[in-house]
Amino acid sequence: MTDQTHTDPETLSPANAGAEHARLAEEIRAHNVSYHQKDAPVVSDAEFDALFRRLLELEAAHPDLATEDSPSQAVGAEAAQGFAKVRHTVPMLSLGNAFGEEDVGEFLTRIRRFLSLDADDALEIVAEPKIDGLSVSLRYEGGTFVRGATRGDGNEGEDITANLRTINDIPDTLHGDAPDIVEIRGEVYLPRSAFRALNENQEAEGAKIFANPRNAAAGSLRQLDTSVTAKRPLRMFAYAWGEMSADVAETQWGFLDRVETWGFEKNPLSRICASLDEIIENYAAMSDQRPTLDYDIDGIVYKVNRLDFQQRLGFVSRAPRWAIAHKFPAEQATTILREIDIQVGRTGALTPVARLEPVTVGGVVVSNATLHNEDEINRKDVRAGDTVIIQRAGDVIPQVVRAIAEKRPGDAKAFVFPDHCPVCGSEAVRDEDEAVRRCTGGLICPAQAVERLKHFVSRNAFDIEGLGAKNVTALHADGLLANPADIFRLEKNHKAALLEREGWGEQSVDNLLQAIDERRNVSLDRFIYALGIRQVGQATARLLARTYGSLSDWRTAMAAAQDREGDAYADLLNIDGIGESVAKDLLAFVHEDHNRQVLDDLDALLDIQPFEQPESDSELAGKTIVFTGTLEKMTRSEAKSRAEALGAKVSGSVSSKTDLVVAGPGAGSKAKKAAELGIQTIDEDGWIEMVSG
Repeated sequence: MTDQTHTDPETLSPANAGAEHARLAEEIRAHNVSYHQKDAPVVSDAEFDALFRRLLELEAAHPDLATEDSPSQAVGAEAAQGFAKVRHTVPMLSLGNAFGEEDVGEFLTRIRRFLSLDADDALEIVAEPKIDGLSVSLRYEGGTFVRGATRGDGNEGEDITANLRTINDIPDTLHGDAPDIVEIRGEVYLPRSAFRALNENQEAEGAKIFANPRNAAAGSLRQLDTSVTAKRPLRMFAYAWGEMSADVAETQWGFLDRVETWGFEKNPLSRICASLDEIIENYAAMSDQRPTLDYDIDGIVYKVNRLDFQQRLGFVSRAPRWAIAHKFPAEQATTILREIDIQVGRTGALTPVARLEPVTVGGVVVSNATLHNEDEINRKDVRAGDTVIIQRAGDVIPQVVRAIAEKRPGDAKAFVFPDHCPVCGSEAVRDEDEAVRRCTGGLICPAQAVERLKHFVSRNAFDIEGLGAKNVTALHADGLLANPADIFRLEKNHKAALLEREGWGEQSVDNLLQAIDERRNVSLDRFIYALGIRQVGQATARLLARTYGSLSDWRTAMAAAQDREGDAYADLLNIDGIGESVAKDLLAFVHEDHNRQVLDDLDALLDIQPFEQPESDSELAGKTIVFTGTLEKMTRSEAKSRAEALGAKVSGSVSSKTDLVVAGPGAGSKAKKAAELGIQTIDEDGWIEMVSG
């Protein structure tokens, strides 16, 4: 199979597009874990952005790939261990990215199309420097600061109130008039001058040297000892809000002015732009000014100024439609590629990693980079011993751009990708429609077993404090953990062995066993996600939990869906966000005997809670709606967004389980089928009246 990384997505067959999408999705999820969970990223911002952009291109050309489980629909970074968890009343979402003038122009075009604005209708955009720091949410009640939290996974963060109280830019009480409940979102950062002084002090004391100001800011906010945080001159710019008990402005700019009166800092370089030309002019000016600033910025965020427009535009799963981040270009350097290693992931994927001669790029020392797959190695023809150009943007490890052929050593040999797993020796095969080669060892492969166990206890899954990657690896190596159910049998089967481990005292063992016991009660969506099913991330796990309700109903439905001609399989595909590719991996997982045994064991050991539907007093809550035909008074995207906000499910096809069909002019087979099934059908005016009531 040839490399398809640079192939026009429109020309790819559905099978090839699906295979490349699956490979990219897996890779992106792994990078999110490295960046957000382990604080040990393995690719640069530029490389990650390139992967993500390709994923979006594939989804644009092949819409069936844009499932709710796709990384394009998720926002990653769960709460860290060591802090209490805080549930955000209003989710803290991520942002989509733009990489050039064309992308920004498309962003503005999408907004105008969504809102049905003409080319000459006013559309103001607020441009704010994108601070490279740590996002936080600050809650005030009665004007008093009561709680502060990190963004975490967007829904749940870590409580760092005590540390945030040490920052002078965060007022203990709001100045002037403010609603009873105010949640301010902002970016905490460490000035560059303070960062240099901090590292000089760290070096003098023989302590950890921080790679960059962002890492230093994040490390400072996650100190369990607040006195350490207080010694570091952290700053914060306010830029958004969460829960508000009353409206405070009609525009984004008005909000920024209002928060200044309450005692917060807004970025003084923010400005309002009235056209694409003004936006690009401002971007160029910020790029020139960037090196002279006393804080790191990695781009500019553009937001629709009018808040009523923001409300109409709404959100996709991972980001608002009314905002986008325009990223700055990557920085480059030259170094030596010493060797290429192969790492094995939890789904058996063999990923080549370039080990580099350490080099400083933009103030950060880097020594590793992913090479994606064997096609990427062949396309770039990189070899051990090559002098390579690397690039990075932000604070993470770079990508290999290319090898400098004229500097290649005479004895440099082309890399031969292994056809057997380097860990277990099993055959490593590559399907015709995939770019990745996989170990066939399954759970007999120690690398896969360990990676699956790590995923199971990760923070978005069971989040078992004290059972991190290092301990999982050690306990598996010693034969104490073979599969997830073994975790919940540790106390019964291996407590004595735990007490005998070097460095494990009675207190640490009791703490671990207590943490495990506290996770015996788990929500269905977390449970499904924890299983590590390929292509089933948090969004798809939640979608499955919401659709089927309980573990027993889900398992019954998946067993029935093995019949590809039956109703259960049709129902699975009818879920908006589940395509054939996801269904294939999902059903393959539950078809395996050893996986069903793990499910049986876990069901017996755990209390898996049925999915709780969100509370809503709307008559549409819990109903399944299909839109068909042309909508003339609102866009299809706006109608779907409104339906989901009211607790409804939007489906792409009509079935006996459909509750309502909204049919505009040109409605065809779907409207006909709805009539045949006796399903209520209304026109667009009826829909608008229903959702406005």
